[in-house]
Amino acid sequence: MTFNKSLIVITISAVLSVACSNETTTQIGKGNNALAMPSELAKTDLTVNASQAANELFDTIFMEGVNRNPVRQTYLGIKTDYDKWQNLSEENSAKELAFAKQALQRIQVINVNNLDKQTKLSYELLSQKLEQQIADYPWRHHNYPVNQMFGVHSQIPALLINQHSIKDTKQAHDYIARVKNSKVLLEQLVEQLKIRADKGIIAPKFVFGHVIRDSKNLTIGAPFDNGAESTLYADFTKKIALLDISETEKESLTAELSMALTNEFKAGYQQLVSYLTELEKQADTTDGAWKFPDGDEFYNNALTRTTTTNLTADEIHKIGLDEVARIHDEMRVIMKKVGFKGSLNEFFQFMRHDPQFYYAGDEAGRQRYLNEATALINTMKGELDQLFITKPKADLKVKKVEAFREKSAGKAFYQQPAPDGSRSGIYYANLYDMEAMPTYQMEALAYHEGIPGHHMQIALKQELEGIPKFRKFGGYTAYSEGWGLYSEMIPKEIGFYQDPYSDFGRLAMELWRACRLVVDTGIHNKKWDRVQGIEYYVNNTPNAESDAIKMVERHVVMPSQATAYKIGMLKIVELRAKAKQQLGDKFDIREFHDVVLTNGAVPLNVLEDMVNDYIADNS
Repeated sequence: MTFNKSLIVITISAVLSVACSNETTTQIGKGNNALAMPSELAKTDLTVNASQAANELFDTIFMEGVNRNPVRQTYLGIKTDYDKWQNLSEENSAKELAFAKQALQRIQVINVNNLDKQTKLSYELLSQKLEQQIADYPWRHHNYPVNQMFGVHSQIPALLINQHSIKDTKQAHDYIARVKNSKVLLEQLVEQLKIRADKGIIAPKFVFGHVIRDSKNLTIGAPFDNGAESTLYADFTKKIALLDISETEKESLTAELSMALTNEFKAGYQQLVSYLTELEKQADTTDGAWKFPDGDEFYNNALTRTTTTNLTADEIHKIGLDEVARIHDEMRVIMKKVGFKGSLNEFFQFMRHDPQFYYAGDEAGRQRYLNEATALINTMKGELDQLFITKPKADLKVKKVEAFREKSAGKAFYQQPAPDGSRSGIYYANLYDMEAMPTYQMEALAYHEGIPGHHMQIALKQELEGIPKFRKFGGYTAYSEGWGLYSEMIPKEIGFYQDPYSDFGRLAMELWRACRLVVDTGIHNKKWDRVQGIEYYVNNTPNAESDAIKMVERHVVMPSQATAYKIGMLKIVELRAKAKQQLGDKFDIREFHDVVLTNGAVPLNVLEDMVNDYIADNS
């Protein structure tokens, strides 16, 4: 995507002179031919011009950020720097801080009083975003840049496979260039790991086995050895096979890729594995963020950012305990309904191990799971008019997690579609361990990750008109994951979950998120160790122990993130109950969902303001 930066700056500067003015009358024409307009008309004109100018500035700031990050470009379907990676250096971090400070100064010249309601909200959200980016700069090293959940080591193959399409020979050469340039990126990654190690920020021991294994897997197979095609080699050859070029050109491209893989790519990953092997010797089994420098302050800040509330760790822990108790009671009702004799924990054991709830761990079993998950989503598509007025145009596909990352990836996740429509949204199901994917949870999982969950919210957000790009492509975890969890519940209200075991699965999924509140705060605030966290999940949920291990390991490397789901859902449910109670017969669930979804992602306090306005407008 290209644009004339100088023209944009001139246009914005010219219109911002209007945005910063408080004049309530305007004139059209010059001299004696000037025509005075009524003040109300002038005020409307001023608001339109000021809002247009502000939104142009917001989009300019957003695109400037995108143009500095080749990876972000690729995720947005922009192919300008298709051969490059992001810059992980400390120098670049300092530059990004300077850009944020400069951007904040640029928007602060806007007279907010002259903006329309939607643009005023955009101003407030962007101001907050930039202020938080600046305030969080001291915490930039308080994380583990490689772990079993995410990191540059897995981002490189994931982006090349899932995001880097090849439609012509130039894009094929860009792919090869990215493979070569991965060496520099991985060198920067190692430098970032060293900076953190000097500060005492080293991942716990369990992380290293996952990351080292996943990194080594990328240099196994052809052209590295005589085995089957390696992950990226197989991806590249499959993509160029579809190009309308000669076999000689395809062979030349494949040879170039082989050289890049066996030289730069392999050297980069060998350096990473070598450093991680040494760093592992310094690692311990301490899991909580409290061990970081100023760890308690960091975690409190992380909770505030994740939940977009002022809830303390103790308050979140208590909410979790209360929700676990409530959901256990609802599960006991279902337990009696299906005629199970025994305690709730015995029922959990039954659900955890009875073969009727699990498909075979072979290709046939995995394909059956994918087929049925797809059917669930297709059925839900046909019922959306009951729940929604506005629906996304983008399609949704169901895929299994790729082999190179399935051992360490989460059990399910969503990948947003390309804004230009070239790539559908994807619901990824991790079918590596079929015992961790019980059929009674299949329904709720499909609704959460697919429809009416993340696809309805994220794909729709990208397609919204009249809001700036930073709102279309940005997000708030409590909002998006709160919606995802809420979306597991609403199908029940229109007749889904007819099978009581599936309804139990819905509750099991909600219970899992309630436990997250307890365990995340337990590990990072109350100094629980990994074993305590695993035991809490095993004793309080029907999920497989492998689920519990993965979840606790996720808590450890992503402090606060898992608290977003239940806090966000509880706020949406609370606001819906308030709207229903105050509007009575005037309440329309479709209108409520439009309020929640058609403004893009927002903090929970802003969502509350929007629902309050909806109530006031319809009372």
